[in-house]
Amino acid sequence: MAKRESLHGNWSSRMAFILAVTGSAVGLGNIWKFPYITGENGGGAFVLVYLLCVFAVGLPILMSEILMGRRGRRNPVKTMEILGEEEGNSKHWKWLGMWGILAGFLILSFYSVVAGWALAYVLKSMSGAFTGAETAAIANTLGDHLGDWKSLLFWHTLFMIITAIIVGRGVQRGLEKAVQFLMPALFFLLLVLLVYSMQSGSFMDGVKYLFEPDFSKLNANSWIVAMGHAFFTLSVGMGAIMAYGAYLPQNTSIGSTAVMVVFADTLIALLAGLVIFPIVLANGLNPGEGPGLIFSTLPVAFSQMPLTTLFSTLFFVLLSFAALTSAIGLLEPAIAWTVESFKWSRKKAAIIIGIVIWVIGLGTVFSFNLWSGEEYQFFGRTIFDNIDYLSSNIMLPLGGFFISIFAGWIMCRVSTSDELGLGTDWRYTTWLWLSRIIAPLAVLFVMLVKLGFVNP
Repeated sequence: MAKRESLHGNWSSRMAFILAVTGSAVGLGNIWKFPYITGENGGGAFVLVYLLCVFAVGLPILMSEILMGRRGRRNPVKTMEILGEEEGNSKHWKWLGMWGILAGFLILSFYSVVAGWALAYVLKSMSGAFTGAETAAIANTLGDHLGDWKSLLFWHTLFMIITAIIVGRGVQRGLEKAVQFLMPALFFLLLVLLVYSMQSGSFMDGVKYLFEPDFSKLNANSWIVAMGHAFFTLSVGMGAIMAYGAYLPQNTSIGSTAVMVVFADTLIALLAGLVIFPIVLANGLNPGEGPGLIFSTLPVAFSQMPLTTLFSTLFFVLLSFAALTSAIGLLEPAIAWTVESFKWSRKKAAIIIGIVIWVIGLGTVFSFNLWSGEEYQFFGRTIFDNIDYLSSNIMLPLGGFFISIFAGWIMCRVSTSDELGLGTDWRYTTWLWLSRIIAPLAVLFVMLVKLGFVNP
């Protein structure tokens, strides 16, 4: 079969692709969730379980989405239509591409708002808001920020503008240049903060919390948590990886590249834990997860340590970079689809799609203040909670499930073997077995648990 060429250009190198996919994978969850679930589920014992799950569940789906993207060389919708017809199945598989784009679309609408908090905290840190302040005042900063809809709106708008500008510049001039700066900068900031944590925090307590194996904490729920994070951390099921895969040069190995992404994603999450928890534990604060850890607990900890302004600012710059590398991956599939479908310029597509996502994001902005009352809730949830629930618990798992099914069962072995470049040896057989059985069943199980249909 003659190889198609991407309509948007290609990554200039394998490293550019690795940085882009790792950037898409490394997001807020790596920093505020993974370190905590590791410490609470047995430390080093959980890391071993997680690595097993990420290689059995996350990696096969990641490889599948990359190979499908490169095979089709188009936006996710057109790619799935092309591959469905080529495999003698149905062009109606294009719904899977649209499903992923829509999932990323919805996620970015609230992700932009939350990422705006990080930008706001950069300014707060630079202004010395956490230096010498009372603990209660710092702890209340997040609540005060969420209650100010004008502030949320401003930072949501600024973050969406930055994201749209980057994606609107194209693959090499926009996406690639951004990740080539942001990812090394993110890693450098992590190392600087790690040194600070080693010198000023209870570093060995943090190491013990994260890595000391405690197999007594491992239970059935630990495996579910590990499987869930192994899937969600790699940004699969939302079109980003398929879109990025469409720009991957043909001579690049998908298998080894995907493995490097998995290792980089895990390494950054663990380093983030080694930055955060020694600082938190040194100040007698309780480790936690989510926005409370990052926007309440950590600022309190920073305020009680030397060089508060400098290092709190660096931390929130790091958080902003992590959010931005994920956001451009969420926006790219929708831009690629509109450019190909309506023949728009990337600039026009970025402006229009960016505005639509910004408007949907207003529901999240007002969920924390003007529309937080019961009269604005549906199914007992705010607009933000409903969008998060729909995209995270239903759309992403189903997207990942059907990607695995399509690559494992619908695509013929000649197609997948040719794209992966693994021949027919044990590596290809292992990927095929995991993609056909283990990965889809694991994702389906996690989804049923999240929806409350299964109570292990």
